[in-house]
Amino acid sequence: MRCPYCSNPDSRVVDSREARDGAEIRRRRECAACGRRFTTYERVEEAPASVVKRDGRRETFDREKLLAGLLTACEKRPVPRGKLEHIADLVEADISSRGDREMSSEEIGNLVIEQLRDLDQVAYVRFASVYRRFEDVNQFMQELKKLLLKREMES
Repeated sequence: MRCPYCSNPDSRVVDSREARDGAEIRRRRECAACGRRFTTYERVEEAPASVVKRDGRRETFDREKLLAGLLTACEKRPVPRGKLEHIADLVEADISSRGDREMSSEEIGNLVIEQLRDLDQVAYVRFASVYRRFEDVNQFMQELKKLLLKREMES
């Protein structure tokens, strides 16, 4: 493994442990040249999953793209990054569990929206406004009314 600090290709593993419920292995490494330590993660390489877009195009599922959208929706909100990574893990696991390893962007959006609704309502509305392509204030108000109605029913 190449050192990220000095680019030396020689390093040794100092510690290994499971991460993400056994789906990954976290390794602490030490560079043989500069002595600095760094962390690497290993996971099983699988056939790429696909997302079917609204217009019928297929794209390779990109966990980082999903996580970036979640981070944007939760910007300046008290939502830990770990919770957002958990949502991305759920989506990734859902796609992986399918025989064809394919999921529509609509299904992904609905899954994310359900998770965000319970996590942070402001982030939920932000994500929903982009995902559902709100065109005007009335669409915002309809979504907020649904959210308030759900809150009243739960209490």
